[in-house]
Amino acid sequence: MAAEMSLREHLNELRGRMLRIVLSIAIITVFVTGFDLRPVEVGGIQLAYPYPDPIHNISSRLMIYMQHNLLPEGVTLVQTAPGQAFFAQIYVSALVGIIGSMPLIAMEISAFISPAISKSARSGVARIFVPAVALFVAGIVFSYAVVIPFVLNFLYEYGKSLDVLLLFTINDFISFVLQFLLGFGIAFQLPILMYGLSLTDAISPKFWRNNFRYAVIVLVIFGAAITPDGSGITMWFVTVPMVALYLAGMVAVEMRARRIEQVAKTNT
Repeated sequence: MAAEMSLREHLNELRGRMLRIVLSIAIITVFVTGFDLRPVEVGGIQLAYPYPDPIHNISSRLMIYMQHNLLPEGVTLVQTAPGQAFFAQIYVSALVGIIGSMPLIAMEISAFISPAISKSARSGVARIFVPAVALFVAGIVFSYAVVIPFVLNFLYEYGKSLDVLLLFTINDFISFVLQFLLGFGIAFQLPILMYGLSLTDAISPKFWRNNFRYAVIVLVIFGAAITPDGSGITMWFVTVPMVALYLAGMVAVEMRARRIEQVAKTNT
């Protein structure tokens, strides 16, 4: 029980869980960096098997795919220093490691915080496991399919209007893409954060509705802060989904409060 554990024991538990998370991310990162997936046909079914190849690896295939799908027409990806391509592959591999480890990350976080809440609320912690992973993936997909292509095309239109040579260094490209992918993946956890706080009973369910207008202001500022241009247009690709997620979290918290209230009335 949380009440019977000392601070040192809590820290040791946290360290153990963090170690498992880091180890999982590291294993996937090394695999994606050091192996390629070679096609093989077995019984008429097309499969793939891992083959050691640190040059033409899974990460390089992902980078080529992103280059073909995200770069605006007429923009050339360039390498201006010897180590840029190598470190870009490491960054992409680390992102894959984080995405692949998300089920473990959600499970470890849920297991760590569950002793701190009441027994009746622990089932709620278990229920947010799948939505947490799904929302993280949804944030990445939305960013990759909608936000990044629009932002890149929008910003490079300025260069086209000046008839200049359109170049993008590989490091800047990967950093730009990863910033949005991770940013949206984490931002889409907003409903989970709201629901998790409600499980501790530290915040009233009415708090989120009563402070909605202030939340919108904060989300607008957040959207403006993480977008790379000052146009005031691309920030809405961040703000609008975040407001929708806030509303979803607010509804989920209020539905839980109503269920608890109905159960209490039934028991009495």
